[in-house]
Amino acid sequence: MKPPRFDYLVPRTQDEALAMLAEHGERAKLLAGGQSLIPLLNFRLVQPEALVDINRIADLAYVRERNGGLAVGALTRQHALERSETVRRRLPILAEACRLIGHLPIRHRGTVGGNLAHADPASELPAVMLALDAEFVVVAKGARRMLAARDFFTGVLSTALRPGELLAEIRLPGLPPRTGAAFVEMARRAGDFALVGVAALLTLDAAGRCQQARLALCGVGPTPIRASEAERVLIGEAPRGAALEAAAERAVAATDPPSDIHGSAEFRRKLARYFTRQALETDAQRAGGV
Repeated sequence: MKPPRFDYLVPRTQDEALAMLAEHGERAKLLAGGQSLIPLLNFRLVQPEALVDINRIADLAYVRERNGGLAVGALTRQHALERSETVRRRLPILAEACRLIGHLPIRHRGTVGGNLAHADPASELPAVMLALDAEFVVVAKGARRMLAARDFFTGVLSTALRPGELLAEIRLPGLPPRTGAAFVEMARRAGDFALVGVAALLTLDAAGRCQQARLALCGVGPTPIRASEAERVLIGEAPRGAALEAAAERAVAATDPPSDIHGSAEFRRKLARYFTRQALETDAQRAGGV
């Protein structure tokens, strides 16, 4: 298949890109890594009048320490995040999840912002952003707003981004001491989208009990899912045995998995239960509690 005809626009600055988006509105599409958009174009599942290629806006690609956490430019390549020493020191769960995205050539081209804006419910980074309580800096011509990750993903391949807006930066808060974090998933083959993925964080007190728990899953609903009830049952508990089992059960109850050629909904629920427990056990070890 060949893509439809479109105007190809190449801004050199963020302001130029925002002006182009304002002019074309919902008739325009942003091109970053292109790992999802190009196949959609070739199958003519999207037919924009204009393609705004932001790859020459170097100011949108960076990883910086910020208030104990990180600020990541939306044009940062997934492989750069995976290899960043700053990421490994501050939020290693990001590098852990990036290693599971597609294959190396995909991660060399694919961008963090493009992955999030595409909002595939089986993708790894949206679930990690939910678990990390990320905030997204969204800009438009003459406007700027902040969106919490929990408000960003609105449905299958749908986000709260409006026509003319660009996701510019992802802000990630730092983690308290004695916090363990892990991302685990199962895919049919290495590089495939996850059947189920789990991002989990635990913060333990001096006695080894949970002060804070954060849990998000991908592949089990139309958007990444934050399992708030599962988080609540862990607070004040030692992260083992019955407490982990109860959390895994609550996490499964929060899911609404699809059935398709890759696996039934019941199979995905079993995976969600198993990987939730595995991620939490890894968290507890990394937090020094086991």
